[in-house]
Amino acid sequence: MSTRAPIRWPAEALWQAIVADVPDFTIEVVPTIDSTNTELMRRARAGRCEPILLVTEEQTAGRGRLGRPWQSAEPSAEAALQDERGPASLMMSLGLPLRPKDWSGLSLAVGVSVADSIQPEIPRPGSSVPRVGLKWPNDLWLEGDRKFGGILVETASFVAPQGMMTGDEQGNLRYVVVGIGLNVLPRPGDGMTTQPACLAEIDARWTAPEALQAVVPPLVRTVLSFARTGFAPFRPRFAERDLLRGRAVNLSNGESGVASGVSDDGTLLVQTTTGLQPITSSDISVRPQGQPLPGENRP
Repeated sequence: MSTRAPIRWPAEALWQAIVADVPDFTIEVVPTIDSTNTELMRRARAGRCEPILLVTEEQTAGRGRLGRPWQSAEPSAEAALQDERGPASLMMSLGLPLRPKDWSGLSLAVGVSVADSIQPEIPRPGSSVPRVGLKWPNDLWLEGDRKFGGILVETASFVAPQGMMTGDEQGNLRYVVVGIGLNVLPRPGDGMTTQPACLAEIDARWTAPEALQAVVPPLVRTVLSFARTGFAPFRPRFAERDLLRGRAVNLSNGESGVASGVSDDGTLLVQTTTGLQPITSSDISVRPQGQPLPGENRP
């Protein structure tokens, strides 16, 4: 049995940083759960569509894009020596009622926000600090194609209390759940050709509570801003961290090409022998040619 002291999550500080923008915001931390995204989607289907941040210390049935599984793991033997630092992973989901003009590109905007929070300045080439990059459509990598984080965005119909708003007012309003999983400390990579990365490689002082404090307030502001503007204003910042641009990729239809950035709505652009093709997350699996997918890490 672990004798680790209780984890000190910065719930009060987070609430104070967010409540001015989201007055009804709440924060809930649980010791274990099947999946933070699954739980908030369950609540939404039951009519509970309140703005909330749900954080867990252990996740037993996490999932990612295309239904890929991911569970939290105990720290590796090396990381266990630093057990007082808290969980090896940060696992959380943000739930908000949202009415954006266009949902396209939300996961990319979230990725930009998280990357900028973790690493506000991109290291210069040749720096000893690894650069945080983004792999379209929803992964966070360190240079060398080593994954340390994943994003899962889901939406549900917004069930408004009776008399709260008319049908016209509800319009495009939906309940969005933004799930984020980040490796904070080293994770075992048994059987993986490419070992998973972690925040401790960027700065050994990172802990899960500190990462939560750094990531969440800017994330809430990003999601609210996205609802007003769409993805286009985030496109230049995504381009700065785009790890696929200029690289050969394989498409799920058997074709190959060169990734050529993204459009204003977050669509991946791939130059193929038949021309520039727009690729959406719903019909494509993109990976660098000759490279396996890095270790999965999903909310």
